[in-house]
Amino acid sequence: MSEIAGQTGLRAGATAVVNESYSFACMRCGHGWEQSYEIEHHTDAAGHEFVLYVADGKVVPSPLSKPECHHCDSHVVRIMRPGRVASARDAAHQPSRVPPPAGPAEAPTAGAEAGAKAGQEQREPHHWHLSDLLHPFQRKAS
Repeated sequence: MSEIAGQTGLRAGATAVVNESYSFACMRCGHGWEQSYEIEHHTDAAGHEFVLYVADGKVVPSPLSKPECHHCDSHVVRIMRPGRVASARDAAHQPSRVPPPAGPAEAPTAGAEAGAKAGQEQREPHHWHLSDLLHPFQRKAS
């Protein structure tokens, strides 16, 4: 469809027009954008059906075939339902909510500090190995 990209005025003869919107996010540079399309359904002279994607009044390639980031030209682009980029942008610009300060804290005693350190040493995180995870599945020697 790249040979028809950029042409305008092909709306005559459309049997149906459907409006679709998509959100896009580049997985390489993080750029996000949204685009609305008019999808025109046509029938050629031989009776074969085809569709044209129209964005901003211009015929463009299908955004579902090989989307391209306009920021970095990458083809690693995620296609999402409409509104996802706008909602993420809105969430990023909202003021963050800081929880209210906690009540007064009591200073720990020397004995409590030593007990906490001993408990912390006992609760050392376990480092898992693949053999630990596969142990339940190992066969027992007969």
